[in-house]
Parts: sequence; C-alpha cells; structure tokens
Amino acid sequence: MQSDHSAHHGTRRLKAVAFSALLAAPMSAAFAQVTLPPISVGAGIRTSFTDTSYDNNASPDVSDFELNSARIYIGGSVTENIKVMFNTEYSGADEDVNVIDAAAMFSFGDKLNIWAGRFLPPSDRANLYGPYYASHWGTFIDGVQDGYPFETTGRDDGVMYWGQFGITKVSVGAFDVQGLTKGTSDVLWAGRVQMDFWDQEAGYYLNGTYYGEKDLLAVGVAAQTVAGDNAYSVDFLLEKKLGNAGVVTVESEYAKYDGLGGYTGPESDGWYLLGGYIMPQPVGVGKVQFMGKFGQTTYNFIGGDAKQKTTELDLNYLIKDFNARVTLFYIDQSYDNTTPDSKQFGVGLQVQI
Repeated sequence: MQSDHSAHHGTRRLKAVAFSALLAAPMSAAFAQVTLPPISVGAGIRTSFTDTSYDNNASPDVSDFELNSARIYIGGSVTENIKVMFNTEYSGADEDVNVIDAAAMFSFGDKLNIWAGRFLPPSDRANLYGPYYASHWGTFIDGVQDGYPFETTGRDDGVMYWGQFGITKVSVGAFDVQGLTKGTSDVLWAGRVQMDFWDQEAGYYLNGTYYGEKDLLAVGVAAQTVAGDNAYSVDFLLEKKLGNAGVVTVESEYAKYDGLGGYTGPESDGWYLLGGYIMPQPVGVGKVQFMGKFGQTTYNFIGGDAKQKTTELDLNYLIKDFNARVTLFYIDQSYDNTTPDSKQFGVGLQVQI
C-alpha cells in the first residue's frame, strides 16, 4: 500500500514549463494570439536492488533489480482560484500504469478549499506523504501505515473540504471506494484534524520530513467510516534543526482498523516509532542521514491473534532532499505464526524533476 503527491509539492518538485503567450500567428489576423495558463510538469522514479532471504529455507532467496515506481506529475491553474492536478504512476508490483490523482481544486483562502475527483482522502500522515516524501525506504510494509481502503495507491474518488485555522488544519470528505462490499449506496466518510504547534505545514498533502527546513511538532487524528465499519489513527512528527549540530526527526503512529481497511484479517491494530539524524557537515555533494524504525502489528483472526514485527535501518545519502537521494537499507520482518520470517538488504535510488 502506498501513496504520493499533489500540487502542494509542485513548487518544490516540478520543473515549471511556462506556456504563457504560446502563439502569436502572424499569418492571419484570425490567429492573433493563443494563450495557455501556466502548467507544471514533472516526473519521479524509484528503483532498487534487493536481496531477500527467508528463515528456515521456507522460500528460496531472491535477488532482484526492480523499477518500484515511475510517475508523471501535471498541474496548472485555470483561474486564480481554480487549479487542476493530474498524476500517473507505473507500479513495478503489477506492471500497470494508473491515474493516481485527477482533481479539480478550488481555493478561496486558507480557510476554504474544495477538492473534487481522485486524490488522497483525509487519513494518516503516512498516506498523505507516500513513498516519495517519506523519511525511510520501506513504506507501507509494517501493517500500520496507510491501511485505509483505497481506489489506487491510497487515493479515493470523491469530494472534500479542507481549511487552515491558525495552528489547526481540518479536512472532511465523502468518497466512493470500489471493491468495498458495503453496498452500492454506502458512502465512505473521512476526516482529519492536525495541529502544528511550531511551524505550519502549507497545503493539504504532507511530508514525512522537511530535512531541517522547518521546526515541527505536529499531531494528527484521522478516521474513516462506512456501513458501521471504522478505521482511525493518531500520528506524531517532531523535527528540529539543532543549530550547527544537524537535524533530528521523530515520527510515530498508532492505527486501528476495525472492520475497515487494514492489511490482513478483519481487524488489526499496531504502532511504529521512527528516529532519524542528519549529520551537519556535507559529505561530497550531499549529507548523510542515519535512520531506524520499528513497527508492531497484531492481526485479529477468528482462530487467534498473530503478531508482526518490522525493523528497518537506513543510511540515506541526501543529494537534493526528495529529488535525489540514495538509501542503503536493511529490513527484518518476523511473525509469531507460520508466516516465514525474512531479512532484506538493498539499495534504493529516488530521483525527481
């Protein structure tokens, strides 16, 4: 399960292709001038090499080069108050290209924003930043993050209101999610409230880190419900630049899937804790970040509970934050049932324009 991103990130990750005053055809007065609004176009790639081994020879070891994800981002303004977002993704998991974002966004100030179409609904922070804007490499594998139901890569089709009121960001929306066996007339309702006690995070979509650009102390609560089934989560992010001593990041989440969403079984609950540190001095063309993450999830089956534990250790080389970074990662997953334990070593590359 995964997610990622929108016009909120456009100013950072998309190279603007300005199409203002596109044509001025001198051959005929009938074609005096054609003008298109400003359009931004960008792309992102995540690719990796992994070596995975399973305990007790439960399955053969696997060494694999993979194109994990490839995306195209397109955004533009129709008027001062109306914008359009259109993003696609190729997923290496299913070898398909899907429309992940296709939304009309109406903005009338910080307190009044309406989105309609397909986009990330109100949910946990992890879903609202996705793999491209996460701190760590192994997103959405611990059974905790982004377990809400979705249409494609965390997105749903629907309409949403969101607004910023001082330190508080509020969002609420109604959505239709294909594949939910809840009846054709049922609507999924989703909401989120977030408070930023230090610096504010602009826009609706979020990050898992700002690499020291912001001092953050943020707490968010999200919930979704449909036909009596529910899912909810609480997430936390602290990020602080320590003067000339580097940047420290602490992120955590607790999530409960009570008949809605989740990864395995009708119900589950779990938590994770992530910690990271960026060294202050550059090494070559980038900076080095050390990171560790531990997550634990309990799945509630009819025959009894099963527990999953996930440990991840990352060494990130940050060439240009989210736009160019290399990660050496180790991921250990263990279970207290018959599911085989696994260990994975790998190197991942992320590049965006």
